[in-house]
Amino acid sequence: MRRSLLALLVAVGVLVAPSPALSPASAVAGGTAARGGWTPRPADYPGTVTRTDLPIRMSDGTVLRGDLVLPADADGQAAKGRFPVIVTITAYNKSVQANAGGLAGAPPAYLVQRGYAQLTVDARGTGSSEGTWTAFGKREDKDSAEVVEWAHSRKRPWSDGRVGMAGPSYMGINQIFAAAQHPAGLKAIFPQVPAGDVYRDVVASGGQVDVGFIPLWMGLVTTTGVIPPAVAQSDPQSGFGALVDHLFGVATFTAPLLLDAVTGGDAAYDGPFYRERSPIEVIDQVRVPTFLVSGEYDLFQRGTPLLFEDLRSRGVPTRMITGPWNHLQASAGDGIADAGYGSLAELQLRWFDHYVRGLADRRLDRDIPPLTYYEQGSGDWRASHDLIRPDAHAVSFRLSGSASNGTPGGLTTGAAEDGTADVYPVPVSGLCTRSADQWTAGLPSTVLSDLPCFGDNAANDQTGVVFETDPLDAPLHLQGPINARLYTSSVGGDGMLSVSVSDVAPDGTVSRLTGGWQVLSLRQLDRSRSRYLDGRLIQPYHPFTKASKKPLGSGEVAPVDVEVFPTAAEIAPGHRLRIAVQGFDVPHLAPTLPDLPGALTVMTIHSSSTYPSVLTVPAVG
Repeated sequence: MRRSLLALLVAVGVLVAPSPALSPASAVAGGTAARGGWTPRPADYPGTVTRTDLPIRMSDGTVLRGDLVLPADADGQAAKGRFPVIVTITAYNKSVQANAGGLAGAPPAYLVQRGYAQLTVDARGTGSSEGTWTAFGKREDKDSAEVVEWAHSRKRPWSDGRVGMAGPSYMGINQIFAAAQHPAGLKAIFPQVPAGDVYRDVVASGGQVDVGFIPLWMGLVTTTGVIPPAVAQSDPQSGFGALVDHLFGVATFTAPLLLDAVTGGDAAYDGPFYRERSPIEVIDQVRVPTFLVSGEYDLFQRGTPLLFEDLRSRGVPTRMITGPWNHLQASAGDGIADAGYGSLAELQLRWFDHYVRGLADRRLDRDIPPLTYYEQGSGDWRASHDLIRPDAHAVSFRLSGSASNGTPGGLTTGAAEDGTADVYPVPVSGLCTRSADQWTAGLPSTVLSDLPCFGDNAANDQTGVVFETDPLDAPLHLQGPINARLYTSSVGGDGMLSVSVSDVAPDGTVSRLTGGWQVLSLRQLDRSRSRYLDGRLIQPYHPFTKASKKPLGSGEVAPVDVEVFPTAAEIAPGHRLRIAVQGFDVPHLAPTLPDLPGALTVMTIHSSSTYPSVLTVPAVG
């Protein structure tokens, strides 16, 4: 339990060289592809030594604090010389995070014993650092670049001037903001599970506020921020000042923000506040080689692939591995070796040795393709150049006939029957599902790994309506984002469509592949920012602003495009493809207080030639 709590604490938070041709569906054989003869080099030093709470003064005078881990000899003395520096910036109190093992990323000792220095810094307003925390505000982003330049400076007797950055989640996000400012000395980054668009990724998926993760995350940052700073013993004035700053931040930033969101204020809608804190807004300025890790059940399942696509499109040396991981698993690198290229620490060593130290690695581009992803269903690891493969084509399945609780409707590429399906407000929908585990960062499955409902969505599907295909005659391979266009009416004029896409096995087991959500009144579609394949919508983009909000009129039936987050899966012969729709996804999302009455209403999904409700997927192969 102690490890699980620490896990949750730390969680919250390349010009592409010519590569060998990959067939669009290249499989990484058995998940254990050879590394082309590359083997990790042995340790150069027998141990490490840590110097704590180094003062790092920012341009505005605020002092941040960092812990420095250096190579050490057999007597525990710091090795002489200068080393490349790996920088990690955390909001989770570096002193606490040090006890979380690999759940804060790869343990620093591996790289340090191979000739690197590791500098871990408390972000402004957290841990032992002074200032007020504002969760990726402009000043904090500027800090990230200044920390890199501080580590790069020849004034540091342990630094050779070359810098890389590493770390998951919050520690991955600030790598993007730092790199976008082009700080001197930064050569490469290795972000695990970073956000792309924080509003759509995690704050308010589909327009409802995430009440499962966001309050817990902000509460944990606050809790670790009010722990008396470790530096207080050696520098009482700085330590006391930092604690006062942290308490001030609770009163002026964290608490008002949460209150504004749940009461339906500006924080409940997209706007400048979230744009400023979204890496997708600055990713076009990142030029350094970037290695991304993504999870198919991760908090940033949607956002990390968008960062990959932008980097790849501009020729930045980029790799991404996407596995069957929740946020905690991807943060720790659990199972990453199954992709066939080595452990998380070994991957970082290879990346940084080449791009930070400048060591030749002629087989890197051949050994590790741009994208390696896990295919649910088949269990295969596959390789590709692109998130949307060149052989991808849109396949649309029409909802057919009527559906009710316990009686499925059809899903077909042929002729569809007219019908309707009433979706009732069931406030426990989602409570025991893979979605519940995903949107609490994977903590439930860490504590209760054998809970059957995490692997079988059948019981939860009974709280809504489902449409499914007949058993397939041939395998269906999916890769990428999915759109569910559901023609909907609502007794109360609003409500939320919670959609899951699943694989139904012949024995009735329902494996949830991915999900999406959409508030009816926020259905306005921005076609210029939406994605199409073969002329069909596969990734809708909604403004999610107060100005775009429009409840349904009495008796009005309107198309509602639900963005279903990207996935990769094989629906095997004999299996069925299913879409399920509920009105809630607990504990993930909840309506704001003003919207609560509208959420407790019956919605009706219509399917007919007049109202052609459809599920559109990117099929490959």
